[in-house]
Amino acid sequence: MAAKKQTNREPNEMKRNFALSKVNFIIIGVSVLIIIVGFLLMTGPGTTVEGGFEPDIFSARRIKTAPMVLFIGFLLMIVGILFPDKEQRQGKGA
Repeated sequence: MAAKKQTNREPNEMKRNFALSKVNFIIIGVSVLIIIVGFLLMTGPGTTVEGGFEPDIFSARRIKTAPMVLFIGFLLMIVGILFPDKEQRQGKGA
């Protein structure tokens, strides 16, 4: 009888000991995609091309938009790591 109770508790104990929940992984996955988009926005031709200087390295997309997208992605990554799951939030209130 005691062995049955112990086997029933094992999945719950393993779930409680796991550091991140499903919601955390979803938020982290979305943030990784946003970071990849930010780096893709930063890509473009090099500084010099045949025939002279390439002014596209100073475009607003590469200097303003891409770093803002990256910053949002990295902030969302921090939120995804620190976001508490429902069980932790309910446990603190009790």
